[in-house]
Amino acid sequence: MTIEHDTRPAAVEVREAVKSFGALTVLDGVDLIVAPGKVTVIIGPSGSGKSTLLRAINHLEKLDQGYVSINGEPIGVRRHGDRLKELPERRILEQRKRIGFVFQNFNLFPHLTAVQNVAEAPIATGAASRAEALAQARDLLAGVGLAGKEHAYPRHLSGGQQQRVAIARAIAQRPGVILFDEPTSALDPELVGEVLSAIKDLASTGTTLVIVTHEIAFAREVADEVVFLDGGRIVEQGPPHQVLDQPQHPRTREFLSKVL
Repeated sequence: MTIEHDTRPAAVEVREAVKSFGALTVLDGVDLIVAPGKVTVIIGPSGSGKSTLLRAINHLEKLDQGYVSINGEPIGVRRHGDRLKELPERRILEQRKRIGFVFQNFNLFPHLTAVQNVAEAPIATGAASRAEALAQARDLLAGVGLAGKEHAYPRHLSGGQQQRVAIARAIAQRPGVILFDEPTSALDPELVGEVLSAIKDLASTGTTLVIVTHEIAFAREVADEVVFLDGGRIVEQGPPHQVLDQPQHPRTREFLSKVL
């Protein structure tokens, strides 16, 4: 897959992130740095705060405390003295253009074909002319193994094919970072491999990726850094061989013993 980027791979920084829903604290003081051009995989039990952390990175979830920055720019907020003030929605939408997001349930537009789904954002934002966006969309679809499916509607595609369209759509905005929220969890088991293969190809391009997944073997193969999250806190992090094969924390060992 050949992808040209307008922006350099992004560095992501999460500082003292706290998020609660009622009495339930979902993120409890999370600090995380994602190096530019690297693949960070977040694992952990259900309810550990993985998806909330991912959604906080592009401000789909507003933190109660702390902040997220990308390439040094706070996302969704600006500093006002010692406080952080929410940005206007228009400015937040501008920031999100530089952050790709692949959801677990695809979120494709059902009334648009595959190529139209991929081209929609560049056309809508004025990033490319219609002809340029459609040409790029066809190239991106071919890059994720969907040449010949350009004019298929989502309802005529398998779950794995729909998720690969979603990956191509995320790439189309040429973001500095792409977030994946359990991209294979909604798929039948036989379709998981084709989506993971597309993500592996993307990882080789130098785009910064942050991936929430239950696929431990995939994490071992593709990650530069693995983060184990439990109870809204980072319990352990490091290279895959360390966290997955020689975990130091008893909670990490307990979790891996149940999923491997």
